[in-house]
Amino acid sequence: MKTKVLFVCIHNSARSQMGEAFMNRYCGDEYEAQSAGLEPGTLNPLVVEAMAEEGIDLAQARTKSVAEMLERGERFDFAITVCDEANAERCPIFPGNCSRLHWSFPDPSQFQGVHDQKLAAVREVRDAIAQRICDWCEERCGVA
Repeated sequence: MKTKVLFVCIHNSARSQMGEAFMNRYCGDEYEAQSAGLEPGTLNPLVVEAMAEEGIDLAQARTKSVAEMLERGERFDFAITVCDEANAERCPIFPGNCSRLHWSFPDPSQFQGVHDQKLAAVREVRDAIAQRICDWCEERCGVA
């Protein structure tokens, strides 16, 4: 049985979506990742573009709510918040033996500038998330 991981951020529009995609890509044999937001919004098109560069298609992904997960009685082994510390504190406690981790990354919705500048910043966040997950996979299951 796979270890279940939930990535959580504010809107489930960027960081948590990237976390889910990379975890399933790099550790899919050992882990099953999902993502959700505290206040689900609209998927960030820059994130879709940046992830497509890595061969990951998020174009049809939908944003999901943490409340949905709780209502369905979903159980997770890990809940990983990828937003800032203050918002991470808003994440509810999941039932069962769920370990909570916090990996803070900048919020792509706050990036300023023209398209190319914002896309470059999103790429940095994407790469940081990918590296953190590679490190996690190598540390926990010897896969990178």
